[in-house]
Amino acid sequence: MISLLEELITSVTKLVGYDIDNMRVIKSNRPDLCDYQCDDVFRLAKLFHENPIVLGEKIVEALNNIENFDSYFKEVNFVKPGFINLVLSDEFINKNINNIINSESYGIEKNEVPETFVIDYGGPNVAKPLHVGHMRTAIVGESIKRIIEYKGNKVIGDVHLGDFGLQIGQVIYGILEENKSIDEIDIKFLDYIYPKMSGICKENEEIKEKCAAITKELQDGNEEYQKLWKKIMEVSVADIRNIYEYLDVHFDYWNGESDAYPYLEDTKKILEDKNLLVESEGAFVVNVTREDDKKELPPLVFQKSNGAYLYASTDLATILDRVNKFNPDHILYVVDNRQSLHFEQVFRTCEMSGLIDYEKLEFLGYGTVNGSDGKPYKTRSGETPKLQSLFDQAKEILINKEEMTKDLANEDIDKIVNAILKFADLQNSRERDYIFNISKFSEVIGKTGPYILYTYLRIKKILDGCLTDMSKLSNNIYNNYDRDLRIKLLDLPGAYLNAYNNRMPHYVADYLYDLCVLTNSFYQNNHINNEEDLVKKNDYLVILTITSNIIKSMLNLLVIDVPNEM
Repeated sequence: MISLLEELITSVTKLVGYDIDNMRVIKSNRPDLCDYQCDDVFRLAKLFHENPIVLGEKIVEALNNIENFDSYFKEVNFVKPGFINLVLSDEFINKNINNIINSESYGIEKNEVPETFVIDYGGPNVAKPLHVGHMRTAIVGESIKRIIEYKGNKVIGDVHLGDFGLQIGQVIYGILEENKSIDEIDIKFLDYIYPKMSGICKENEEIKEKCAAITKELQDGNEEYQKLWKKIMEVSVADIRNIYEYLDVHFDYWNGESDAYPYLEDTKKILEDKNLLVESEGAFVVNVTREDDKKELPPLVFQKSNGAYLYASTDLATILDRVNKFNPDHILYVVDNRQSLHFEQVFRTCEMSGLIDYEKLEFLGYGTVNGSDGKPYKTRSGETPKLQSLFDQAKEILINKEEMTKDLANEDIDKIVNAILKFADLQNSRERDYIFNISKFSEVIGKTGPYILYTYLRIKKILDGCLTDMSKLSNNIYNNYDRDLRIKLLDLPGAYLNAYNNRMPHYVADYLYDLCVLTNSFYQNNHINNEEDLVKKNDYLVILTITSNIIKSMLNLLVIDVPNEM
């Protein structure tokens, strides 16, 4: 819709003597006055050194005199000091509604040349249960993956497990100290030993060094440690898979740091050939500071003085592997905002070494999930809650709301739990922290997952048993509730492109909520089932059918599945 309007206004602007590439159109911030607006008169006036009022009135006069004006607009006005207000004609609205009906993706255009994306998200450390902090990367990453796929691209998801770092050395040390056999290593034991060893190593530098030595020996192939590591992986990854399965989060590759080790020597040689590796106190580092940096960036540490490799090393080796396997156009990292420096170091090293262009690497940082005190979400005991306990808590709240869950199948309750958690997260810009309030997010009113689901199921109930002829949408629009909903349907491509271009799922979530608000107003004020005018009734059913399809498709982009009932 916006592209069509921009094309038209740009051509008219050129016709009256102003050669400009594009006149930008936006959704009106005063819907009571107009549907869309163009605020580029000021920019144009500055460019051509003219009075914005004279210039704006000239463009509006030309727009009002275009051939077939009524097939585009009901009204076009100039508002001082420099705004062009556009009110669409019913004919134009319905022509574009019909385009949506005949489009598999509701007016969202696929890429003519699909691109290949690798998206790195999830990234949990093995040997510890997933906690609430892991929820964002899983949900945000999966949603971004689906949004990018929707445009026809090839998207490869990799969980990139933290499976070869210091925490593994700590857990192995704990296993040996407690004299546990391989058969005694289960998720309950890992849940106990991981935090215990982590706490000890924070207090005892000597034990921490021993754990670091175990990690280095594991990386070098120590057979005993390798056996323990494989058992830890088997137990931990099974638990992680179960959690991700519940969240409907799926990866094409379950690779980890350990999978990058075969490529470390090749990576090191590439850095050496480019004369990038510098010895510093026995370690090898890459200086990544640029001349135009306002402050010096710390160097990337590629290899420690004891020969051990770090996260930066394996991240570079992983990129080498991905480039060789997939030749991606983009590699995306959905990670905590606090890792921005690390990835800036890695991205700069990639560019300097020729591994991959800097522009092909994207850091998609996300904020923290906070409690009501504004601090990272904790239980009353002060611990970060495990994801499984969060699922259980949400489920318990739902079950206590008998009006919502009475007689519901367990599968449907799980889908509602997913909707609560995911919509609560994805309605926020991924870059920002947000306050987690499970009671608020489970309400059926307000900007919540259950509200979206309720609206969808209400539409389906209206449509059930009705015969709808999608080929017979008339050119009538019957009232403002009808008109507002139709225009909102046409706004979908713009909302989607914002989400796609910015890698921000909240644009889809915002659109969905606004669409549902207008849908509720539409069916509450138009008594569809009792409508005796068959043309009007069919028109209403067509609009509701499109709305229903769009809600379900956009929910899928937000990783939300629809229950059979609620």
